Amino acid sequence: MLDRLLGRASLKERVAELEEANHHLERQLDAEKERRADAATERQRAEAEVNRLEDRVAELQDRVERLQDEEGESTFRAEETLSRARLSEVLDRLESVETEPEGVFTAYVDAERSLPGPVRDAFGDRASLVASAAPCLAVTDDAGLLSACLSVPAPPSPFTGWADTVQLERSWFEPTGEHVVALVRSDLFAMGEYDGREQTAFHGFDSELKSQHSKGGFSQSRFERLRNQQIDSHLDRCRAAIEEVSPDRLYVVGEGSVIHEFEDLSTAMKPVDATGEPDAALDDAVRSLWTVRLRVP
Repeated sequence: MLDRLLGRASLKERVAELEEANHHLERQLDAEKERRADAATERQRAEAEVNRLEDRVAELQDRVERLQDEEGESTFRAEETLSRARLSEVLDRLESVETEPEGVFTAYVDAERSLPGPVRDAFGDRASLVASAAPCLAVTDDAGLLSACLSVPAPPSPFTGWADTVQLERSWFEPTGEHVVALVRSDLFAMGEYDGREQTAFHGFDSELKSQHSKGGFSQSRFERLRNQQIDSHLDRCRAAIEEVSPDRLYVVGEGSVIHEFEDLSTAMKPVDATGEPDAALDDAVRSLWTVRLRVP
């Protein structure tokens, strides 16, 4: 009664209400903390699962790439165009290889022939790379330590064989001794006499050909006949110039459509795109002739 008279009853009720509200807020706060802790735990679990799945995906991708490499076509481990000094270094290394009898395999593989059985046997699962590099000189050994395919500017006749050293001759790859290089196009001829890489003589000329005819019928046929006659006359001059020199070794380069006319005279032939004046065109042709490509199966 005294509390009612003094007005404390309502105050106590208000305090009780506030305490209850405070307890309710505390419970809400505790629940929110618990919810956030659970959310953080779930986030950590999710992040761990994402990391696990990413690692698994990377593992599967790596496995797929390895399987594709194993099932797909092989590729060369290295490819290089050999400069003059680098070519000499590579040839020196090949010539320095010595093994027990029949420890080194050497073959010249002609692109126009199917891959010989001895080459397939020697290179095994890398034989397809040798076929893709042909024409080439292919070298390997019985231990699998040596493997190389080189383009050959002045190739020998196709051969295969095991020996205790690599079977090659320098003259197949770089100019040695006295020789002649003849550049033959349907409208140009250039010939250089060389001692090694040094040019000792030069002879060249060009021939004027009729320009392309625009008319058809008889006029076109007559034009083509006259143009072919001009080309034949030009090639006769080229042959006469070569025969006058009568070289022991002759390398013929130039237009693929005409160089075959000199097959009976040449040591080797190579189609080469060479333009410009006869002397400059010959220089370009000679550089192209003696370019050697190295590929490592």
